[in-house]
Amino acid sequence: MRKTEAFRIQEQKRTGESGSGTKEQGARGGRRGHAARALALLLCIGITAGGVLPARASSVSDLERQKEETQNKLNSAQGNLSSLEGQQEEISDAMNEANAELVQNMASVQLLEEQIADTEEQIDVKQQEYDEAKVKEEEQYEAMKKRIRFMYEKGDVNYVQILMQATSFGDMLNKTVYIEKLYEYDRQLLEEYQETKRQVEEAKTSLENEKSELEASKEGLQEEQDALQSKLDDMQSQYDDYDVRISQAQQEAAELKAQVKQQTAQIAAIQEEEARKAEEARKAAEEAERKKAEEEAKKKEQEQASSGTSSSQSSGNTNSSSSSGSAGSSSSSSSSSSTKTYAAPGAATGQNVANYACQFVGNPYVYGGTSLTNGADCSGFTMSVYKAFGYSLPRTAEEQRNAGTEVASLEEARAGDLVCYPGHVGIYIGNGTIVHASTAATGIKYSVVTYRPILCIRRIIN
Repeated sequence: MRKTEAFRIQEQKRTGESGSGTKEQGARGGRRGHAARALALLLCIGITAGGVLPARASSVSDLERQKEETQNKLNSAQGNLSSLEGQQEEISDAMNEANAELVQNMASVQLLEEQIADTEEQIDVKQQEYDEAKVKEEEQYEAMKKRIRFMYEKGDVNYVQILMQATSFGDMLNKTVYIEKLYEYDRQLLEEYQETKRQVEEAKTSLENEKSELEASKEGLQEEQDALQSKLDDMQSQYDDYDVRISQAQQEAAELKAQVKQQTAQIAAIQEEEARKAEEARKAAEEAERKKAEEEAKKKEQEQASSGTSSSQSSGNTNSSSSSGSAGSSSSSSSSSSTKTYAAPGAATGQNVANYACQFVGNPYVYGGTSLTNGADCSGFTMSVYKAFGYSLPRTAEEQRNAGTEVASLEEARAGDLVCYPGHVGIYIGNGTIVHASTAATGIKYSVVTYRPILCIRRIIN
């Protein structure tokens, strides 16, 4: 099972001290000096911890405040970014509508141009028909004038002569009818050509008017097209401007996000450093307390040994009897202590783990120890409890913070969960209470779960 470097050093110290204690039991002054130095070291650590940690806590508080301010700025920047993207999307939709309208306008202009070209062709045809009708009219008119001139103005022939040349009244009537029909034919033909010319001229005029209207519509559409194009250009400019603003907002958000990440890392680093120093201070205090207890125990043993020697010299029989009685009493006490029994672990459940751990309340705390009966430190206690249920935990409190699965909050904690503190660990037994190997002075005991700031809660048995 892996141990930390500090733990190995402490073991080496204990081994060395045990050996030297066996060889130098008479060196009381050296041991007293060592205990004094240990107490002085403990006081120095306490003073240092008392002076440094509040300053670090203040630093963490400042960083937390700065992080909150940065997070608020980040939220504002992300909101601004979303707003800009929404506005740009609205402009994009408006551009799509304007583009569709422009395409429809251009199609209408193209259709009008085709209609104008078709009308111009029709005008050309009507103009040709008009010119042909006018030529025929003039030709007919000239032919009619010639006949009239021939009949009425040239030679000796006139209506009277034609009529006088009639051989009979019937012949005269026939000639009269002939003259009338000839005149009527010329007149009718002339009127037909005149009507044709009039209709052609009206059709031409109508087509010219239609062409003028089409050209006016085309001009209107072209003006509308120019306006739409100008509108599109303006919207494109706005869209490009939003591209720039969105890019700036994204850069600002990225910088703020990186700043929040950096501040979070700084806070974590400070908290880890505080936890490390607290653990070092706790271990140093426990080591000093352990050494002090050893010194006091050795001193007491030596005093008892000296007192026993003096008593033996003054009254051997009495001493012998007293020693026998004392030995019997000690043996009885030891026998009574060794008769304490513990229940078997049972099934591997969180509640059974909690119940099993509570059996060892009152047993001693021993730094570096893993014995549930003869003494264990905090992580040795939790490791040995779970070992009884077939679970292997890391050796140190720091390593046990990563064991099992995380419990989100104290409200969700269950019996058997590990409750991790800076440099310490205990087992939750329910009702806001933990059982843990506390200190050399108090041993394994119960405590309120919130007696120290909680770093995390880990569940080993799901």
